[in-house]
This record gives sequence, structure tokens and C-alpha cells, in this order.
Amino acid sequence: MRTELVSEPGDAGRPNEDFASVGLPASGEGGTLVVLDGVTPPPDGTGCLHSVPWFTAHLGGALSELTVSLPGVPLADLLARAISRTAAAHADTCDLSHPRTPQATVVLARWSPGEVEYLVLSDSALLVEAPGGAVTALLDDRLALLPRSALATDALVDATVRNREGGFFTAAADPSVSARAVTGSLPRGEVRALAALTDGATRWVERFGEGDWADCLALVRKEGARALVDRVRELERADTERVLLGRSKTHDDATVVFVEL
Repeated sequence: MRTELVSEPGDAGRPNEDFASVGLPASGEGGTLVVLDGVTPPPDGTGCLHSVPWFTAHLGGALSELTVSLPGVPLADLLARAISRTAAAHADTCDLSHPRTPQATVVLARWSPGEVEYLVLSDSALLVEAPGGAVTALLDDRLALLPRSALATDALVDATVRNREGGFFTAAADPSVSARAVTGSLPRGEVRALAALTDGATRWVERFGEGDWADCLALVRKEGARALVDRVRELERADTERVLLGRSKTHDDATVVFVEL
């Protein structure tokens, strides 16, 4: 088995809000990956005393432990447990009802001798490569399908589409959001490799159009996870007129986890 993990902050002066881990149980019969992309808070705050990195570390740590220690429990149930555990850690000090309470996108995968399970919530991506080389992108595309007018301002996003029916969902303080995730499983024999990417890394495909998902995974396989992040940074720096970046941050936290089964 080959594993690679690269996570780079978008700004060297700010902490990385992403989280990533790969778990390999002592039995040697499977493994897990966890990737979170923390949602950058607005200037007027989140109603929480804690930072987004604090949140992603707690939620990611809980998921890393639970996905390995409870192999028979579905991933959506484990996400609900991890959200509840994290919420309990700061419910007494923070306003968890605030629409911008710390939150994150989620990608989970767990493999055993018989199957590969997956869960995707919000706009990070999980790429699955079949033995023959075909690549399938497992995506939660609800945010991408929203009209641009619905995303005009942060305040409007909070009021109308964030963690609301008809909008999009992230892991925050409500464990029931786990039921909104894209989930499923594949026979182990149909999966050769996995790649999980936060949207700072998916920019190579989704923002800059340098290739499709198969090209993206091929780049990671051949040149490594670091190469994909480096290519994204080069493209960001080159877009001086913000033709492709638009109103987006110049650089975003970028995380890539590659697992070759």
C-alpha cells in the first residue's frame, strides 16, 4: 500500500484550517482516511471562543479514532457521533446555534478486504480509480448547483442556504447533518486507488480547467500529492487579473491524500 498526504495553508501567516489523517489498523486488513476543510470565519465572528483549526482538530481527531475503532458502524453514524462529541467539548462556552459556528466539509473513506465505504459532505472531493484506470469523482454538488445570486454575500449565505433545506450542508454542531452526506460502498476489487482533495486542491480541475478528474489523479499518481498543490499555487500566482479566481481567495488551504490500495 502506498499513501501520501500533503496539506499546505493558503497563507503562511494564518493557521491551516484543513485536517487530514490516514489510519492503518494494527490488524493490517484495512484502513481509513479523513479529510476536513474548515470554513474560514467572517470578520464579525462565529459565536465561538475557539478557532476553526481547534474545531477541525477535534472533529478530525474524533473521526480518525472512530473510523478505525468501530469498523462495523456506518460512516454517517460515525460522523454524527464525532459531531456530537465535538459539540459537547464547547457547548458550555460557545453559541453553537450561531450560523457560522465553526464548521467543515468532510471526506471519509474506509476500506476492508471486502469493500470500500465513502462519505462526502460539501465541496471537498473523493476520487476513486478502478483497476482499469477509470476515475469516478464522488461529490456533494449542492453548493455548486446553487445560483450565484444565492451566494452574493456571506450574510445571505448564512440566512438562506447554509445548513438549510434547499441549500448546502457542512459539519458544524448538529449531528443530524450526517444524514445529508453522499454515502455508499464499492467492492474492494473495483478500487485501485483513492484521492481526497479539499477545494484548495480541486481548483486545478474546477477553477483552472487544467484537466479532468482522471488527469488530476494521474498527476498525483505520477508526480505526487505535492506536485498537485505546487501546480495550483503556480496557477493562482499567474492569474493576476483574477480572470479565473474571480472573488475567491488568491490562495486557499490545499490538502491532498492519496492511497493506492
